[in-house]
Amino acid sequence: MASSCTQLCLQGRCLLRSRTVASTWQYSTQVRHCTTVTRLPTRILNGSSLIKGNHTATQVRQRWKQQMFSYSDFATKHLASDAKEDKAIEELSSANVVAYKSPLLPIRDAVPMSESQMPIDLDATEFSALEEIGDEEAVSISVPSALPPASTSLRDYVDQSETLSKLVQLGVNMWKLEQRPNVGSMLLRLNFNTDVAPRLLFLKEIGVEDSRFGYIVTHNPFILTESLENLQARVNYLKSKKFSSETVASMVSRAPYLLNFSVKRLDNRLGFYQQQLNLSASNTRDIVARLPRLLCGSLEPVKENLKVCEIELGFKKNEIQHMVIAVPKVLTANKRKLTQIFDFLHNTMKVPHHLITKFPQVLNTKFLRIQERHLFLEYLGKAQYDPTQPNFISLGRLVSLPNETFCTELALATLEDFYLFQKTL
Repeated sequence: MASSCTQLCLQGRCLLRSRTVASTWQYSTQVRHCTTVTRLPTRILNGSSLIKGNHTATQVRQRWKQQMFSYSDFATKHLASDAKEDKAIEELSSANVVAYKSPLLPIRDAVPMSESQMPIDLDATEFSALEEIGDEEAVSISVPSALPPASTSLRDYVDQSETLSKLVQLGVNMWKLEQRPNVGSMLLRLNFNTDVAPRLLFLKEIGVEDSRFGYIVTHNPFILTESLENLQARVNYLKSKKFSSETVASMVSRAPYLLNFSVKRLDNRLGFYQQQLNLSASNTRDIVARLPRLLCGSLEPVKENLKVCEIELGFKKNEIQHMVIAVPKVLTANKRKLTQIFDFLHNTMKVPHHLITKFPQVLNTKFLRIQERHLFLEYLGKAQYDPTQPNFISLGRLVSLPNETFCTELALATLEDFYLFQKTL
């Protein structure tokens, strides 16, 4: 009877053991399956800079680690239990003693996993639209803009920008502005009603014609960023120096950068020309009104031309003063062109200094024009520039008359003859 009870007990124990092993195998399979599923996402989490700072991904990794520790502890306990059971069975079989020890783990180890402990597929994780996001994620979100994100031409923005479209209607050359650095982005940031329109109205109030707006903005778009107070102060200064309103409007129209310079700089420029050339206030206003870019450009070319005229070309100071009053462009002429024309006039045509001073417009003429006409007159035997000699030819008429008049009145030849001569040069 005792032997039968022992066998029955052993059979029951083997049945329980087989169930325990099956349960252990099921949990082990889940552990391997979770490891396989989460291995790739884990690498993605470790290697991707996009998910690196995600708080949700960090919580998922922590849950996964807890599950792994739980499964590992569960398997270890089952293996230790199996070893003890094998040893107990051997002892019972040899001693033929009825004994029973439960192979089951405590109930707390067999409690079903909660929802937070279940394996999570990271690839299938979806976030709610109402979920709060961090500052870094918010900054990385790109919002589509009505304007093109990037372009090498302002024409792509004209249809979407009211400012650009209105400037085009005013005659502004966008292809010139887009070649200048940072000008395009500056214009796109301007509001036509609050930034552009008030400054255009100011120009109109001081006497600038509407047809000149396009020219002014094309050459000086930065006038649209100047404060109205500064613009008014500079206009008031010019008027205080006895420049008439019409003269100021003409100067601004021909020198778009004039109103961008401070009152102090304008005053220094006027003082420089008056002192260097020993001019009166009236003559200073006259040359500046005729060539307003003298107040805008650099003074270095002007200083260099004054030295060239005095040292290299041999003009006296009073002669330079007379030439500048008559032709202010002498101050800004190209040095090479200035010396080339003087050399041809003085050394080839044998024109003395006082005649060049009397007709300074020859220094502002194209060199080829002077050369061709002098050689044609010399070929005809009529190159006489001394006013004390007969058949005298004025330098002023030599360079100012059109070809047809030059041929009929000075050369006493036909225009066809002059054209044929030009082909021989």
